[in-house]
Amino acid sequence: MNDRNQRGQRGQRGRRARSEQDSEFVDKLVHINRVAKVVKGGRRFGFAAMVVVGDQKGRVGFGHGKAREVPEAIRKATEAAKGTMIRVPLREGRTLHHDVRGRHGAGKVILRSAPAGTGIIAGGPMRAVFETLGVHDVVAKSMGSSNPYNMVRATFDALKREASPRMVAARRGKKVSDIVARRRDGSADAAAALEA
Repeated sequence: MNDRNQRGQRGQRGRRARSEQDSEFVDKLVHINRVAKVVKGGRRFGFAAMVVVGDQKGRVGFGHGKAREVPEAIRKATEAAKGTMIRVPLREGRTLHHDVRGRHGAGKVILRSAPAGTGIIAGGPMRAVFETLGVHDVVAKSMGSSNPYNMVRATFDALKREASPRMVAARRGKKVSDIVARRRDGSADAAAALEA
């Protein structure tokens, strides 16, 4: 009897740990698509869902799920998203380090870092990615396909190319201070050129 109680408590602890782990992630439904299969008795409906999941601290993923019912499709998509998460370096925890382009199929996107207070200036599917990622200031433009699947995949393609000064310094065998100082000098020169 005592052994059974211990097993029950262990199971509860595991469920609690799983729910706490799930609670750290924020998920957003990007798109739901209803599809119909024509069969002998009429039409059989199914649903396809696309979900973006992130911890709002620099990790984000997207997933796609199909099922007969909407909640089940969303659950499948959420599980798939948690399995494909990527880490994106953020500057000051609020914006991107540099401007970057991404593409997938006919979907093309441009992501630009922005000063504090700008907010998220981006279209629907891209906005969901930035909100779950934890970006507060960004300007994004989508060109080409407006298909949410292509837009999200193009956004992820761009985010994978994002590099922090530490990563660039390690790749080039330099100090982080050299890279950051040069970036500041470049922005100062650009500001001086604009004023002139």
